[in-house]
Amino acid sequence: MKLAAVAAFTDNYIWMLHDGVDAIVVDPGDSTPVLEALAEHSLRLAGILVTHHHGDHVGGLEALRPHLHGPIYGPARENIPKPCTPVEAGDLVQVLGLSFTVIDVPGHTAGHIAFYAEPAGEAPLLFCGDTLFSGGCGRLFEGTPAQMLASLDQLAALPGATRVCCTHEYTLSNLRFARAVEPDNPVLARYSAECEAKRARQLPTLPSSIALEREINPFLRSRQAAVTAAVQTFDTAARTETAVFGALREWKNQFK
Repeated sequence: MKLAAVAAFTDNYIWMLHDGVDAIVVDPGDSTPVLEALAEHSLRLAGILVTHHHGDHVGGLEALRPHLHGPIYGPARENIPKPCTPVEAGDLVQVLGLSFTVIDVPGHTAGHIAFYAEPAGEAPLLFCGDTLFSGGCGRLFEGTPAQMLASLDQLAALPGATRVCCTHEYTLSNLRFARAVEPDNPVLARYSAECEAKRARQLPTLPSSIALEREINPFLRSRQAAVTAAVQTFDTAARTETAVFGALREWKNQFK
């Protein structure tokens, strides 16, 4: 299987997975780059996976339908343009010979889902939309800190080799914040330098991995003593795990 990050808008990635003949795409907010990529590689669009309802993730669906030779799968508890096969936690989605497990990950939106698969002979794949970013997590537009913390706990428990395919190139700005939270984290310092070099060459920083995110992402590390202490300098009232996580997200919201 070949995995490609198709650039869209200013900082979106539409993930494309293909076997040289058939392809699926994830969160196609814009149809044009998808159609161009399909034509460039002579691929047939065999399916679409959608993680949540925001326009920059579903805006290309209507224009792609005439080219689609398979289903669209999307979150059962969100309003995704029809027709769409609704899926929720524990459901299995069969595409390209792969079986994707659906994981409910509310927080960024109320019904956000992720898709996880273990291709034979390859590192696992996670399409996580706007829940987990490299070095960060999505804003809490519809969910609560408790929901997002629980969602990230689910993703952090996946195998370390899992490829994290999130849908925005937010890595450098996320890592600037992460370094403010954990300035003495050597893994974070090395990773930041690597990502800056990639972006200087206009290369994607993604996919990341679950193992790496456990080491550098403050939103997966909010229970670590150093992170908790840093958060409490921002909000002295943050004492519970959920309150610390919520304060961390608010700190990121205000970070310049």
